[in-house]
Amino acid sequence: LIVIPNQNLFRIANEKTTFADAFQLADNVLHIGIRGVTDLMIMPGLINLDFADIETVMSEMGKAMIGTGEAEGEDRAISAAEAAISNPLLDNVSMKGAQGILINITGGGDMTLFEVDAAANRVREEVDENANIIFGATFDQAMEGRVRVSVLATGIDSYNDKPEASSINQNKIPAEEKNFKWPYNQIPISETKEYASTE
Repeated sequence: LIVIPNQNLFRIANEKTTFADAFQLADNVLHIGIRGVTDLMIMPGLINLDFADIETVMSEMGKAMIGTGEAEGEDRAISAAEAAISNPLLDNVSMKGAQGILINITGGGDMTLFEVDAAANRVREEVDENANIIFGATFDQAMEGRVRVSVLATGIDSYNDKPEASSINQNKIPAEEKNFKWPYNQIPISETKEYASTE
């Protein structure tokens, strides 16, 4: 079950947005986000993943979020990553504290190694330093000149269920730089306990 609060559609609509178009915007966010995950398994790429990787991130991890962002031009990779981790359709849900992260970075033949690393690092800054991060990169010739970042974050219950800290305490917490190590627009998803085995 994937839920988007209807009242949040006002955040992405304007006075000329029709009723049908508003709901289509929400559908598009879901479609692109889920496609970003499936692309890791079916699209050609430098780093491809399979169902077992997705199961590793999602199994027994509680609440989850999915987000996607796309950008072009200068700093397109970072812009796409920031769009993926912030979504106006969400209500008080944060990716911070996530225990499992699946990242897919898609681009055309002009996508560079440094862009992939920059996008992954930007997402990494938002999550728990001990989070299990699984990363993939795929190529799509239709994405020439653009970069798309899709993120699936799980295990967000503990962080989002905590009482909100005061602004004074928040200001005292230093921003710790977390570097992504190569091992290698968010929608809340209901808690998932079991997944069917592919065996």
